[in-house]
Order: sequence, then structure tokens, then C-alpha cells
Amino acid sequence: MKIALVSPYDWTVPGGVNSHCAQLREQFVAAGHDVHIVAPASRATDSEGLITIGKRPVSIPASGSLARISLSLTLGPPVRRVLAAEQFDIVHVHEPFMPVLPINFLRYSEAVNVGTFHASREKAQFFYSWGRRHLRRWFRRLDGKIAVSAAAAGFVEEYFPGYYNIIPNGVNIERFSTPVPPLKRYQDGKQNILFVGRPEKRKGLEHLLNAYERVKRQRPDTRLIIVGAGKFGRYERSVKSKRLADVEFCGYVPDEDLPRYHQAADVFCAPATGFESQGIVLLEAMAAGLPIVASNIEGYAGVLTHGVEGLLVLPGDGAGLADALLQLLSDAPVRKRMSNQAKRRAQAFAWPRVSQQVLSYYERLLHERQLTSGGRESAQAG
Repeated sequence: MKIALVSPYDWTVPGGVNSHCAQLREQFVAAGHDVHIVAPASRATDSEGLITIGKRPVSIPASGSLARISLSLTLGPPVRRVLAAEQFDIVHVHEPFMPVLPINFLRYSEAVNVGTFHASREKAQFFYSWGRRHLRRWFRRLDGKIAVSAAAAGFVEEYFPGYYNIIPNGVNIERFSTPVPPLKRYQDGKQNILFVGRPEKRKGLEHLLNAYERVKRQRPDTRLIIVGAGKFGRYERSVKSKRLADVEFCGYVPDEDLPRYHQAADVFCAPATGFESQGIVLLEAMAAGLPIVASNIEGYAGVLTHGVEGLLVLPGDGAGLADALLQLLSDAPVRKRMSNQAKRRAQAFAWPRVSQQVLSYYERLLHERQLTSGGRESAQAG
């Protein structure tokens, strides 16, 4: 098959959707398919298989952070040229209604069009509610619809009812499960709690810091490691004002180095208060074999089971977070059992498995297109 994977986001800026597309391409190419990624880019990049359309992405507010997308009104002609030159069998747009590159592909593509909806409630609410009437025509151009979780499907169905094939985000099992050189500065006998995420309110770091105050009082031999790109200034000031010891803000960590932080951790904590469609950070932590304390929100509860791979607590409940963290930190056998369960559970999200689910969906859609085309040709001949 010849496949286009279309991302609306600046390809030179790391992000979940771009990573998803890159991993799909890698798996599809390994399976013998011809795959191009199409995305805007703010600077030159030598990414293999990339077709750049839209060279001046701009930042727009989205869910407490900034999404870099191209808002150019002149993307139509280059999209038509790419479609004419490449003759794709499948055009797979990610976040189909994010302005404006995916919409142009839906407008002009005569291939089998597939859309993956990654967003949860908060992330796309403005676009869906404001543009629902205008977007329906492009919704009808989708031959197949994928949602990365039941939470994502439930959200988009409120605005665009229909059937959504649930195919989750994937995780690179080998990257996170393979032993790597330890970070020596964390090998000092302290127990490490790891948080990975941006400094957005919905990620719940404020609640984790409140919980850690209590954890630190009861277990002085603990450390909180915070990894993520962005400005954590207000959290750093809060830690300083409370004189809270052993909280490390590590900032952005390259993908290749991130597993070293997982290997150094004893427990992973994901305290998001909502609007998480699945939680890639949970998949990575499970692949690394970390027991998890996470908020009991729909996106997370669809990934892990309370008491099996980790513990779920009510969102925003600092006391509950503290209790769960203390429970795991004080019980090595339970941590070991949950670690083994987490590794097993992560296998369901391994990229080879996830990518094959997507390929099988493509094949079904192509077959349906052929049946429909054959029926029309027979009717015309008769």
C-alpha cells in the first residue's frame, strides 16, 4: 500500500501525535509499505519520508499549552500537487478537524480517507463546538474513523455520531524495558517517585506536590523527580517556599534518555485531573515495569486496573495520592507483583500489534471501496 500519514502539528516540535505518526511509519515501512508523513515544519528537517506543507506554523492556545499548526490559506494547491504526484491508496489524517492541513487533504483526496481522533474532552472542544456545522462535510469524507480510546471516541461522538474503531496509542516496549545505564545521582538509597508531563494545570502536579509533603514527612528517604518540557517556575517557587527537600525539576529530557529516569524510579505517578484520552506516559511506565499511582479518570482507567498494575485514586485528591504512594513505597512485594503485571499489560500496546490493527483496518476499507466500485461499474454496464 501507498500511505500518507498527515499531522497538523509542526514536525520539528516533539509531541504525541507526531510521535504516533513516526512510529506508525516505521512499522509500516518494515512491513513493506510505501509511507510518507505530511506535516508543516518551522525549519528544515532531514526526517526520512517527510513531505513538508506549511512552513510557518503558529502557536495557538490548546488545553493550557500551545499547539503549533499552519493556518495558511494557501495549502490547497500544494496538497493537490502531492496527491496527484503520489497517488496514495490511503490518506490517514490525524486530528482530522485541526486547522487546516488535514481538512485540505479531506477536501481533495480521492483515496481511502481515514481519520484518527486523539483528543479528549478539553483538547478539541473549541474546534468541535464552534465548527461542527462546517466540519460535517469533511466528516462525511472519512471512509474510516479511529479513536485512540473509549474516552476519545465518547468525546468526538457527542459532536459527530458514528462508528469509531478503537485502536490505542502504542508504546516502544524494547526502549523502555531494555536495561540501560543507571543515573548514578539517583543511586543513593532513596526511593524515587517519577512524574513525566508538561506544567499544565490538568496534569495535576500541584496535587502531587501536596501529596509529596506528607510522603516526605513519613518517609524521609524519598525523592520526587519531575521530567517535562515547559516552564515549571510556579511549582519551583512553591517547593522553595515550603522548603520541600528532594524535589528535582529535570526539564526536557530527550526520548533516548527518558528510559534512564524510569529505570531509576520505584513508583510512577500520573495525577492528571481529567481530559486524558489514554495516557502515553502510563504505557511507557508500564513497559518499564513501574507500579503506578494514577488518577481514576476514564482515559487512565482504560489502561490500568486498580490493584493490578497500580492504584487509582480520585482526581485532585492529594490525601489519596499520598496514601497510595505510601502504600506502594512501603511494600516491596506488592511493587514487584505490580511491576510484572504492568509489563504484561504493556504488551497489548506494543507498536507491532497496534500498527497491524491499523493495517488490517486499511485492508478492510480498501476491500469495501473495491466492492462498492465494482457494484457501481456492474450497474452502469447493465
